[in-house]
Amino acid sequence: MTVQPLTVIQDPALLHCLDVADRTRNLCHEIVSALENTTDGEPSEQVLIERSRKQKQLNALMIQLKGLHRSAVISSREAKEATSEARREVDRLHLQLQNLYYEQRHLRGEITACRDFPHKYTSLPLIPEKEFLEQHPQHQETDRHNLMIARLNNEKVVREELEKQRKELLVRKQALTMENKKRKDDLASLDEQLKKFIESSRSIQTTFQKDY
Repeated sequence: MTVQPLTVIQDPALLHCLDVADRTRNLCHEIVSALENTTDGEPSEQVLIERSRKQKQLNALMIQLKGLHRSAVISSREAKEATSEARREVDRLHLQLQNLYYEQRHLRGEITACRDFPHKYTSLPLIPEKEFLEQHPQHQETDRHNLMIARLNNEKVVREELEKQRKELLVRKQALTMENKKRKDDLASLDEQLKKFIESSRSIQTTFQKDY
């Protein structure tokens, strides 16, 4: 009876080994059946030749089967080693993937923290975005990040101009203050001179007031 190999086995070497084992088993059954059917008398020369032929076939199949068994053992050992190496590689890649996952989660947390960080520029009294775009239409298609940079740069230019004007006005104020002080000093000196003039003119007034 021929035993069909399991359909799950796909490896050609194993299929060949099973085929040789199946042929060896069938040949053994044939030899045993021939011996059981032999009469008590001396076997004929033809029978002996047939027995010798089958015995040689059996020996050849056994040698072949031993070689296939040895190859199967070596192949199985190599397969185990390859499986172990593949498992180690899978474990290494899994660990690397876990590390990347933790790093990704950490970086996402850092990104969220940076986005939620109360930057100083968010509290600056910038002109409204709509008004800025009306004054600078070249930024209509600019993305949010670069638009904010443009608004900050514009605010810097405006503040520098205002600071320049403030300094100029401060210089003018100081000049006007000095001029006012000088005029006050001149008026004070004039008042003193008038007082002296009035005092000196009283004797003249007295002389003109006498009756002659």
